[in-house]
Amino acid sequence: MRWIQKKTPNQQAINSLATQLGIDPVLTTLLLHRGIDTFEKAKDFFRPNLNQLHNPFLMKDMQLAVDRILQAVANQETIMVFGDYDVDGTTAVALLSSYLLTLHPNVVTYIPDRYKEGYGISYAGIDFAEDNDIELIIALDCGIKAVDKVEYARQKNIDFIICDHHRPGDTIPNAVAVLDPKQKDCFYPFDELSGCGVGFKLAQAISNTLENPFEELIPYLDLLAISIAADIVPMNGENRILAYHGLKIINTHPRPGIKAIIDTLNKSTLTITDVVFTIAPRINAAGRMKQGIHAVELLTATDIELAKEYAQNIDTYNSDRKELDKKITHEALQQIRENNEEQNSANVVYCETWHKGVIGIVASRLIETYYKPTLVFTKSGTKLAASARSVIGFDIYNALEACSEHIEQFGGHKYAAGLTLVPEKYQDFKNAFENVVKNTLPKQLTTPEIRIDTEVDLTNLTPKFYRILSQFAPFGPTNMKPVFKATALRDNGYGKRIGKTTNDTDLPEHLRLQIVYGADQKTYNAIGFGMGEKLEAIQNSESFDAVFTLEENNWNGYSSLQLLLKDLHIN
Repeated sequence: MRWIQKKTPNQQAINSLATQLGIDPVLTTLLLHRGIDTFEKAKDFFRPNLNQLHNPFLMKDMQLAVDRILQAVANQETIMVFGDYDVDGTTAVALLSSYLLTLHPNVVTYIPDRYKEGYGISYAGIDFAEDNDIELIIALDCGIKAVDKVEYARQKNIDFIICDHHRPGDTIPNAVAVLDPKQKDCFYPFDELSGCGVGFKLAQAISNTLENPFEELIPYLDLLAISIAADIVPMNGENRILAYHGLKIINTHPRPGIKAIIDTLNKSTLTITDVVFTIAPRINAAGRMKQGIHAVELLTATDIELAKEYAQNIDTYNSDRKELDKKITHEALQQIRENNEEQNSANVVYCETWHKGVIGIVASRLIETYYKPTLVFTKSGTKLAASARSVIGFDIYNALEACSEHIEQFGGHKYAAGLTLVPEKYQDFKNAFENVVKNTLPKQLTTPEIRIDTEVDLTNLTPKFYRILSQFAPFGPTNMKPVFKATALRDNGYGKRIGKTTNDTDLPEHLRLQIVYGADQKTYNAIGFGMGEKLEAIQNSESFDAVFTLEENNWNGYSSLQLLLKDLHIN
């Protein structure tokens, strides 16, 4: 693993900000890395304020969208709220449909079937709208490339409002309004909202127009925090403000559906990490294993007993998803080895029986073994569908664009995308993608990297230091949990392997150490998940260097600081 340490900011700037704020210079180094170089910026960072949210009408077409929705309300039209089947899409549908129902009774929700309809706006969804005399569809977390489908709807006298956050294509759909801050001619100050975030800005604009207090929107922030965490959008600007306050709602007044999930976790306070790894996978499991609409039913439930029933069903879907994920990952790794493709520049695998709902997870799993851009294909109707995942620093969306002659449809982000193609094009696409990656992926990006914020003296890692460090949360892209480096460490002889045994060695897979550091030989607790095999080398070395994050370990009512090891270098 490559260790890359960030450049140390100007020492005078570090000391000056440390004096102004009265905190450790290591903490001001972290702030300066995040572009926070004044007392006022630090105040805004540590105390995210909802008053700092931008005026929603700065977004292109917002007034058109609000006018059309209020027209539908006035005319008693039925409004369809349509969204993608992932966490971002289902939270967006739950948020906007719940809000609209407070203004207007004629609101229906629609989540496409992942297997029958595929990603995004579907012809089946439009036909459903026509059959039910629906004249307005609001599409969330999708639609920015649905030029033909929006035109199909227009021919049926159905209007579209698109709320998306993906990159637009060359042609923008001919909708009543297109809300997407990534449009070139949209000058909204923050263009990294989640799909649910764009839906929230629409709700905010309607609320402003009706001259309602902003406080009526606060109960929806739990959904927004989940979408921001799950969709891995940058954790800065409006996203950080919304996620910060959304986490407060999750931990104090969560809606029944979210409370039903939390009640099974045996945890008093949830962090953004808990949202990513416990709440989001369960919500996602509905669309992966059954129907995304089940997630919307959970998130919009008003009765706690009904919510518990929905949560139990979704927990079952999540267990099924884990089993499939494990099975298909094993088969995909076997395919790579059997085809002698370990040395390829990219992983591209296919099996027509693989479950479409988990191929994105499998793609991420393959990267853990073979660190390279990865596509996992399966059969989807008469087409092949794939989920694409990338490695840090490589734009997989651009790579797909370079192979677009072989692709029927694709969309996504720099690090995650989806595509479909006809079976006859699979091999041509695979060859083309391999060549693009081979010719454009820099060699240094083929080794996983760890970005280190700064080197530290362990004696400075006090409870006060940790209390301030905790206020850097919520963490996410552009505001990742700080990673530290410490050198000249020794094990005090009580290090051991813990946890489940590995298949290869029949020894516990994790590492627990008591690190001796400094002239006073003070000890520090550390744990390294999946690092058990390093114990012998550590015990036989004079010293080692470590890269780690800092966490609080609570055990039997006693709290202590603990180093969560990310990697070790033996000296």
